[in-house]
Amino acid sequence: MPLPSEMRFVDLPSFGAPEVMTIARRPLPVLKDGEILVRVEAAGVNRPDVAQRQGIYPPPKDASPILGLEIAGEVVDVARGVTEFAIGNKVCGLANGGAYAEYCVLPAGQALRFPNGYDAVRAAALPETFFTVWANLFQMAGLTEGESVLIHGGSSGIGTTAIQLAKAFGATVYATAGSKEKCEACEKLGATRAINYKEEDFAEVIKAETGQGVDAVLDMIGAAYFEKNLASLAKDGCLSIIAFLGGAVAEKANLQPIMVKRLTVTGSTMRPRTAEEKRAIRDDLVSQVWPLLDEGTVAPVIYRTFAFEDVVEAHKLMETSNHIGKIMLKLA
Repeated sequence: MPLPSEMRFVDLPSFGAPEVMTIARRPLPVLKDGEILVRVEAAGVNRPDVAQRQGIYPPPKDASPILGLEIAGEVVDVARGVTEFAIGNKVCGLANGGAYAEYCVLPAGQALRFPNGYDAVRAAALPETFFTVWANLFQMAGLTEGESVLIHGGSSGIGTTAIQLAKAFGATVYATAGSKEKCEACEKLGATRAINYKEEDFAEVIKAETGQGVDAVLDMIGAAYFEKNLASLAKDGCLSIIAFLGGAVAEKANLQPIMVKRLTVTGSTMRPRTAEEKRAIRDDLVSQVWPLLDEGTVAPVIYRTFAFEDVVEAHKLMETSNHIGKIMLKLA
């Protein structure tokens, strides 16, 4: 079946509130060596999408300007040099942009098969959070069996993924969330203790629960939590920062615990990483994590799925932070 010459996509004529997004038409993207073209059946909605829409998270120069970083669907074309996938394969993947569209380009090294029994919506809920959590918590912070971890934003897409993976790999998990309902969800997913940050001081709770602190902290708040994160870490612990929802500048912070406790502070964003780095993360996911998804040990938590045409409402929900887990778009 021949491909159409044009596709629908979410256009961003200007930066601003969710209402600036519109559905428009444009030609299909052109493949380069090592890429596959996917007919998109579902796409995930993530914080970086919101930041890009607001004009504070510009895409890399070589990335699609179209919003969206994760998709699932059917391969409809492959470029030269692609041997892992063929036309007709069902794949999900981490896009470099362009997910909010009927067709999206994926580097083959950032694509993965659907886990056993998954439909497109569940498969599209995986790439962004699983790539991010694996890279930051396991590769960089080095979380291993028998260690402990504090995960902030435990009810978010990142948080629900991190709790499950840390638990599956034998870690003791603590999490923060902003309501009783969200804390209960974190504990149901595997957290030993969920801390309502609106009612409790998480650093004090961690000290009381562990005695010496945790081995790792996965943080998306940044400056507002910096000193309390350092206080929550045990000797030789690692703070891994993945976002700055609470600010990027920590003024007059006490850095002494870093030296006294031999702490490591690290952080990263996924989008600027090279294709080789992303492929290495993908390969780890294939060998270490996809078997857990196949057997149901871990699974994405999906809060709500919107029709593609309702992308404005999906972004409004994301901005409320009232959800637990992932927000998804489904294409007809």
